[in-house]
Amino acid sequence: MRVRPISPPLLVTELADRLAGAASTGRLRVGVDGAPAARPDHLAEALVDPLRALGHPVLHVRAEDFLRPASVRLERGRTNPDAYYEGWVDEAGLRREVLDPAGPDGHGRVLPSLWDARADRASRAAYVDLPPGGVVLVSGAFLLGGGLAFDIVVHLEMSAAALRRRTDPELAWTLPAFDRYVAEVAPASFADVLVRVDDPRRPALVNP
Repeated sequence: MRVRPISPPLLVTELADRLAGAASTGRLRVGVDGAPAARPDHLAEALVDPLRALGHPVLHVRAEDFLRPASVRLERGRTNPDAYYEGWVDEAGLRREVLDPAGPDGHGRVLPSLWDARADRASRAAYVDLPPGGVVLVSGAFLLGGGLAFDIVVHLEMSAAALRRRTDPELAWTLPAFDRYVAEVAPASFADVLVRVDDPRRPALVNP
């Protein structure tokens, strides 16, 4: 195993080049998986403009825009780590509205968001047509191990100590959920691209 330190801008450039090459024919479904402290949304958003500059239509979808309604999501309380891990994200909605339409046999009409968690109502977002050669970037936590269909997975890995150190104190209750995720799913084993981000400002690419 080789660990190569890399600057954030160069990481974005290398990832964009790789994704652009993979998206040369059909649509590409990319999972950017990581705890909030690893900033998966930030990395996905940083990839949008470089991919467009390389000639690929891009849509960034955040898993937190596909949460279940509060009545379901918070049934076991607002700070239950098991509920957070097992059932906050509407995986069926992500499949139906994003991953299946962007798949090999899909029609390409993708919904950017399904649920407005703050207002606790449907987001009422309009569908977006993603043509062949397009890339959909889905970012968030716990994307792996549940059967979500991605063509390429980028996993942002943090050590347990770094995760605890960098997690917002208000979200400390979520930490047992990430311990479960590592123990039960081993997300690094799914990754096509594994990036260590104990300090997101100083990432490192991990190669077998």
